[in-house]
Amino acid sequence: MQGVEAVISRSESEWELIEEADWLFRKMVRRFVKERDKVEVEGVSLPGLLVLQKMLREGPQRLGDLAEELDFTSGAVTGLCDKLEQKGFARRIRQDGDRRTVWLDITEQGREMMGRNRNIGRRCISILFADLSEEELTSIHYLFKVLIGRLDHFSETLNDLAMRNSEGTRRASQREQQIKTDGPTAEEMNRQGKYLSY
Repeated sequence: MQGVEAVISRSESEWELIEEADWLFRKMVRRFVKERDKVEVEGVSLPGLLVLQKMLREGPQRLGDLAEELDFTSGAVTGLCDKLEQKGFARRIRQDGDRRTVWLDITEQGREMMGRNRNIGRRCISILFADLSEEELTSIHYLFKVLIGRLDHFSETLNDLAMRNSEGTRRASQREQQIKTDGPTAEEMNRQGKYLSY
């Protein structure tokens, strides 16, 4: 609730800064994904290079662990693995004792490809961050960690709020109290922000 209370007490100019920050954040994420998805290294996307790099560093990986650690859906990991196998850069392994668990390992051809392209990862990082000062990098680290922490319960919180908004069984006084704490005021409902929001 602290975040909600903090938003309610903001001035108009502070709220405009919050809206702009939200808009810039969403624009940055969309732009990064759009640009990332245009990159192909010997037929492999940047997320595919992440998968190969993880296997280079740590050996064979379970597909479920890759999805979890790299923040991909299981479907996305399956698609990446299919493509890596088709290119001959990785191969699936099934353990004799547990046929349901699928592992992925990098092939020699995959190692050679990663060796030829080892400068790609460093260049990705340097394009975005190399010319920032140590102070700017420290600030970015802090802000990214704060935002990642806030994203941990983002969908759960909004889905819960949407469910509470749609419930029709509350008494009027309970609904009024909820609107006061979580919902927008009449003034906020009529206000058109400078930036497109949800």
